[in-house]
Amino acid sequence: MPIFSKISEKDVTRAIVSSFNKQFIELVESDCLIVGAGPSGLMAGRILADAGKKVLIIERNNYLGGGIWIGGYLMNKVTFRHPSEEILCELGVPYEEAMPGLFVTDGPHITSKLIAAACDAGVKFLQMTVFDDLVLREDKRVCGAVINWTPIQSLPREITCVDPVAMETKLVIDTTGHDACCVKKLEERGLFKTKGFGAMWVEASEDLVVEQTGQVYPGLIVAGMAAATTYGLPRMGPTFGGMLLSGKKAAEIAEKQLAETT
Repeated sequence: MPIFSKISEKDVTRAIVSSFNKQFIELVESDCLIVGAGPSGLMAGRILADAGKKVLIIERNNYLGGGIWIGGYLMNKVTFRHPSEEILCELGVPYEEAMPGLFVTDGPHITSKLIAAACDAGVKFLQMTVFDDLVLREDKRVCGAVINWTPIQSLPREITCVDPVAMETKLVIDTTGHDACCVKKLEERGLFKTKGFGAMWVEASEDLVVEQTGQVYPGLIVAGMAAATTYGLPRMGPTFGGMLLSGKKAAEIAEKQLAETT
């Protein structure tokens, strides 16, 4: 007696293709498009989706979570400074107090909880999807992102003429880490000047990243380590409280802006 239902290979393929195509068409237009599925992006996406916004996160890798799941120096423990442990409690992530004000937890655990919380809230993802450019309107406002498949970048030069597609959105949040990919596209066009991130200074970096999280150009918000590159802030290494609080602040700013445009 078979355990599973009688399904053929074509049925599996049709189910995947039809479901993906339906979702992709729905996501061509969103309330907020987040570039980068690291901790800041996941945090911002979850909060916005919880507020009823249609949120799409694109990620160039085949996995979600950015650097938080692997930790520092390939040791998958990550630290959080007070008061960010409150978010760990909110997500149900166990942690230990290494010293007063400094907490440590397992990278895979916090990553899985962030991903699950975002998915439960309604966030949708496109992985192996590389950010290629911004959509800019005549009123000098960011209105979307141009995307392509990540493997396109690895093709031989003579066969890389694969046109990207564009996704329209009301707001873009750049959470691409030190690369600050979205802001760099503004810089290429002479619309903004990034300063590049500074040397490590843990004590100052997280506060500064949260402080500088915000709109850098109409329709574009910067958060996480992308803010460090944008404004010349010090790097922080494998401590992630600033990433979570920056993502939270970005969501709050985005939610306020979206409310003003409706």
